[in-house]
Amino acid sequence: MKKAAIFSSILSRCLQVLLLAFFLSFSACAPKKGLTNTAADTTATSKSAQFEKLNFEKAYFDGIKEKILGNYERAEVLLLQAMHIAPTSAATMYELAMIYTYQNRKNQALLYSKKAAILDEKNIWYQLLYAQNLKENKKNTELITLYQKLIRNYPNRTDFYFELANANLYANKLNDALKVYNNIEDRNGVSEEVSMQKIKIYKALKNYDEAVDEARKLIKSSPQEPKYYGILGELYQEKGQDEKAFDAYTELLKIDPKNAFVHLSLADYYRNKKQDKKAFEEIKIAFKNNELDIDTKIKILLSYYSITETYVDLRTEADTLCKILVETHPDEAKAFAMYGDFLYRDKKLEEARIQYRKSIALDNEKFALWNQLLIINSELNDFSSLEKESNQAIELFPNQALPYFFNGIANIQLKKYLPAVKILDEGRNFAFDKLLLAQFYASIGDAQNQLVNYPASDSAYTKSLELDPNNVYVLNNFAYYLSLRNTNLKSAETMSKKSNALDPNNSSYQDTYGWILYQMKKYDDAKVWIEKAIDNGGKNNGTLLEHYADILFQLGDKEKALQYWMDAKKAGGTSDLIDKKIVDKKLYE
Repeated sequence: MKKAAIFSSILSRCLQVLLLAFFLSFSACAPKKGLTNTAADTTATSKSAQFEKLNFEKAYFDGIKEKILGNYERAEVLLLQAMHIAPTSAATMYELAMIYTYQNRKNQALLYSKKAAILDEKNIWYQLLYAQNLKENKKNTELITLYQKLIRNYPNRTDFYFELANANLYANKLNDALKVYNNIEDRNGVSEEVSMQKIKIYKALKNYDEAVDEARKLIKSSPQEPKYYGILGELYQEKGQDEKAFDAYTELLKIDPKNAFVHLSLADYYRNKKQDKKAFEEIKIAFKNNELDIDTKIKILLSYYSITETYVDLRTEADTLCKILVETHPDEAKAFAMYGDFLYRDKKLEEARIQYRKSIALDNEKFALWNQLLIINSELNDFSSLEKESNQAIELFPNQALPYFFNGIANIQLKKYLPAVKILDEGRNFAFDKLLLAQFYASIGDAQNQLVNYPASDSAYTKSLELDPNNVYVLNNFAYYLSLRNTNLKSAETMSKKSNALDPNNSSYQDTYGWILYQMKKYDDAKVWIEKAIDNGGKNNGTLLEHYADILFQLGDKEKALQYWMDAKKAGGTSDLIDKKIVDKKLYE
């Protein structure tokens, strides 16, 4: 038999059962006539009732079938038709309420579930659906009344007592909730679930004496359960009775000497008493305990990370805990990553890189770790490592743009310009952030310029500035390279002027602007800007000093120009013509 046929057969049988169950229900809803009717009237009435019953059954059961099939809109139409025929059918109301509940139509669900519950008070399912919708609509007072009635009808249903307690909590009737929990306890004895709820309520009511009594009751019921002593200790601390809290923690250590959490509680105890050294010793003991999960330790370290931004003297403690963490959890990638974060924050780049590499060795699927590692390689100017590890990251995360970018940067620094252009051109397709894409084009411009592919370089720089018009690095580089080629100088002047406006007092940008003015034969203006560059930290820059000497020569101050050529040669980084300029005391371009 095919699956569809099997399902149809099952559905048919279900409907037959439902038909039998609701036959009498509809009969009860049928209209009654007086006893004085004639036989003909009685016959007509009977036929009319039979006809209505059949119409009701068809609409009702067709609606049920559509509901089972998930066709809720069609089911709603059919069930509303059934309700129109039999307005007091609790079953129809219930089915409509179910549909509205599925559709999260809260008002309709509440309305029809209430009608069903009122029409048939003995049907537990109708009452429970009504309760569910009262809860969804935050009708807490009505919910309390309903569960009180359910408890009267079903006094042995413990779950109803819990629901009544919850309803009182929702209504903020804490004392009424306590009464219900006490009732549960009287019926079933002391339990952790009830006592913990009572402790929460007592704390909310600031009634710590009762909360302490409740914790002691738990200890009496299960004297070998360690966590109850911890709860008692915390209550004493909140109550301000530190010595009693200490006694509770001491008892806990006797019962469970390997319990890590008690040491965290003791750390709080000592910290409250301003005994910071003892507090830290307790935290260290907890950190060395393998039974304290790593996530709890990470949370503690995260709080250290925040607080050590302000209280720098606590960084030594944080470092100690990080070392314990990686020693205690040598197989957890997150332990090494956490230590790496602290070291990186403290500018200990080499040490941080070691920890990130260990973390990646344990779990190489976290892109954030790779990204951090690549950033450190870049900051350390370790371009060989940057090239190697960015290649590994590209293999693992081929759709992430940053590894391509770092790989391109590494290749440029290693003077591998063709591979740089290739990888940057590939990676830009994954750069969905506009500013990052601008950086891709800027780096392509740098690499193409080194390859003497000037049209491609200029095109890349132009695209970069279209995406990020205020990128001072691109404005300066593009302008400088144009000036070296002595081409499009007016555009170069505009870009360089803008870079100096955006980042004033930058000697490199001032040098670029001065050199563009030199190429435009504006020697006096060029001299002013190169002098600014020298004053802003360019005294030992060979390129800048050579530029200044060339300007001085053009202005006729040849002796001073010779002195600056010699200073430039001593500083290094000059053009290939520097020796010829010095020997011949003459400008060569």
